[in-house]
Amino acid sequence: MASTQYIKLIRGLVISTSFIIVSLILWNTYSFFQKFKKEERSKMEVLAMAYKHLSVADLNADISLEYKIIGNNSNIPMIITSENGKITEWSNLDKRKSKKTAYLKKQLALMKSQNIPIIVSYKDKVKNETIRLFIYYRNSDLLTKLKYYPIALILILVLFTSAIYLFFKSTKVAEQNKLWTGMAKETAHQIGTPLSSLLGWIEILRLENVDEKTVEEIGKDVERLNTIAERFSKIGSVPEVKEQNIVTITKNSFAYLQARSSKQVNFNFESSGSVIKAKVNEQLFSWVIENLVKNAIDAMEGKGEINLNIKETSKNILITIADNGKGIPKKLQHKIFSPGFTTKKRGWGLGLSLAKRIIEDYHNGKIYVLNSENGKGTTFEISLKK
Repeated sequence: MASTQYIKLIRGLVISTSFIIVSLILWNTYSFFQKFKKEERSKMEVLAMAYKHLSVADLNADISLEYKIIGNNSNIPMIITSENGKITEWSNLDKRKSKKTAYLKKQLALMKSQNIPIIVSYKDKVKNETIRLFIYYRNSDLLTKLKYYPIALILILVLFTSAIYLFFKSTKVAEQNKLWTGMAKETAHQIGTPLSSLLGWIEILRLENVDEKTVEEIGKDVERLNTIAERFSKIGSVPEVKEQNIVTITKNSFAYLQARSSKQVNFNFESSGSVIKAKVNEQLFSWVIENLVKNAIDAMEGKGEINLNIKETSKNILITIADNGKGIPKKLQHKIFSPGFTTKKRGWGLGLSLAKRIIEDYHNGKIYVLNSENGKGTTFEISLKK
């Protein structure tokens, strides 16, 4: 409990600190943006004054300063128009595109949206009339980049926060897995004591001349409990796989459930050969077969037909388990292997997700819905490499 509270405290501090740092950076960026924007405005106002002085200067006047001011503007794109909107001059635009009227109009519209134009008024001595020029400009490339910097920063914050969330989530899941592993091993240990006692009682029943068939079936159930205990004891460790006859393992699991299921369910077993070998862990692989057969029985509500078929190809061993139950809706077929997903009223929805993990992670195979139709049934297929 203390460890969980500590992790939550650390997570809160990290996230809070990140938000404070990013907020300060965003504020500073905004301040810099406004400062640069004012500086660019001031620069354009000085440039406007230079244009005005050039327009009214005498022929003998020294205008070197005005030309220097205008020439120094090498980074702020600008367009000058007459009072009636005709473009008369431009600078710092794409030289190749600036010859096209459409490009200039587009740039002019952008400039109008970003900044208020600077108006230059002067009196034309020849025509004896007041001339007005409008200087439009847009933000420099540096200012544009600075404008989009906060967006990039926010994206980085989102990614950073997501990484923190996933880290702590994985830590929590790891703790839960550790707890479940411990509980599973303890359960296996606890089951061991009554199992030993049951084996003794079976021997007593044999000595009492109880019907051998009954004793044999009880023995099978005890053996199954022993298999379940072994499965639980191996949770959290890498299972051992070795080359075995897949037909025998599958047939034994199939037959066990057949003997303990409703007589209204027909069990059909077929195999392309009596010996087909693959590298498997017997306890875990038999559990997958039992789980799929149980799901088929549930889907048929205890009445129908189950067909299990094993066949070989040049590279794979294919095991199909088909039923004629209610089927799986197409929109749910991609969800059935997700932990916690179930359509049953009872159960935790872990059966198929564990089956997928056993086949794919421990046996380097695949398990999937081969086909399914509403009201006609479902076929699962397991593919193992030879």
